[in-house]
Amino acid sequence: MKIIPVILSGGSGTRLWPMSRKQYPKQYLSLIGNNSMFQETILRLSGLEELANPIIICNNDHRFLVAEQLKQIDVNNATILLEPIGKNTAPAIAASAIYTMKNNSDGILFVLSIDHLIEDIAAFHEAIITAVKHAIDGKLVAFGIVPTNANTGYGYIKSVNYFNGAYSVEEFVEKPNLQDAQSYLEQGNYFWNSGMFMFQASIFIDELATYSNDIVKSVKKSLDNSEQDLDFIRLEEEAFKSSPSDSIDYALMEKSTNVIVVPFAGGWKDIGSWSALYDIGVSDDNGNIIKGDVIARETTNSYIFAPNRMIVTIGVDDLVVIDTADVTLISSKEKAHEVKSIVDYLEVKGRDQAQSHRKVYRPWGWYDSIEKGSLFQVKRLHVKPGSKLSLQMHHKRAEHWVVIKGIASVINGNKTLTLREGESTYIKIGIKHSLENKTNESLEIIEIQSGVYLGEDDIVRFEDIYGRALKKN
Repeated sequence: MKIIPVILSGGSGTRLWPMSRKQYPKQYLSLIGNNSMFQETILRLSGLEELANPIIICNNDHRFLVAEQLKQIDVNNATILLEPIGKNTAPAIAASAIYTMKNNSDGILFVLSIDHLIEDIAAFHEAIITAVKHAIDGKLVAFGIVPTNANTGYGYIKSVNYFNGAYSVEEFVEKPNLQDAQSYLEQGNYFWNSGMFMFQASIFIDELATYSNDIVKSVKKSLDNSEQDLDFIRLEEEAFKSSPSDSIDYALMEKSTNVIVVPFAGGWKDIGSWSALYDIGVSDDNGNIIKGDVIARETTNSYIFAPNRMIVTIGVDDLVVIDTADVTLISSKEKAHEVKSIVDYLEVKGRDQAQSHRKVYRPWGWYDSIEKGSLFQVKRLHVKPGSKLSLQMHHKRAEHWVVIKGIASVINGNKTLTLREGESTYIKIGIKHSLENKTNESLEIIEIQSGVYLGEDDIVRFEDIYGRALKKN
């Protein structure tokens, strides 16, 4: 029976703002090494026997990011399920299990989150092999991290009766206060709940139907009415919305008597905040972790990330400084987790910085908003080889395109143009237009927008090779 990795790749990672934003959240960022956390989650499984292609569960806005990052690590046959709305982990895992049963008869699902760092891969693989044996025997397996401190940020799993590399689970415990966490550490039979699980798809669905059948019914109906959209499977919205929004812990694991825990002590870390990134990094003699163009004088115990411009600090201690193209965060490490409240505030105010970076990725490439005023905006567009923007028009803005690199194939109303470096075209309000790169080289355009409204929602699409919503007749 094959191991099917199930990668839960939803979430927005607001505690790592301003690097992590809703349109480009933390799981797709390279915060530690050269690969993103999403990519590392898949790559660390390499070498396991009987490993099947993964199932990725993400939201619609991230589908092209997922596809691109899978391509970068040569994973070409993944199944990508698109959630129409976030409904917590139980419905997401149920979708992967039902899909597996419909297409592969059965399989062992290995449920993985995307915000973990695991240092000892060999020990991790040993824990997986132990878990597989118990999953084949029909158990629901949780992975418990052997605690190294009295951490109040994790849920705990209380264990009893050791057998064959695992323990029976007596109970799942919510995040404790410090006194209780210290007691758990001293007792020695409590593990941190890692959020990683393993079970046969059919066993999981049978048990979930016993304790949370509304989830099973809603998700099954959503999957039965799903649609294939390019390389993605789009779950039907209304049925999925009707599902209860529950975690896998609450919906099943806390209630079932068929749960065991496999312990793991291989250098596991949950990358959920800037202080967590500081804790796992390698600091200099002053206790600083510095990335980018930084001059730090009389600066100690700080995390400074400056990829865009020079940052200078003098006489400071215990800071987090994160510089992006449009936002700079300065916080004490102790208070850095409260950045989530800033994101909430920006959302209430309708500020773009809660949702997207200045540089926004699209399936055809990316654009960077260089300058913006009340009646104009200047963007730099990068179009990948063989890619094409949709045939579209705008009600409230005109655009002027100037080619600065490559060759552009342009439709501007009734005209079909080939523009080379230094050449340009002006697109009036209400005129259908498109931009395509038919070459094997990158294409870059400077786009000058002018009009009374410059929002991205003033796009009416008539044709689109990426399956995005078109104008309804």
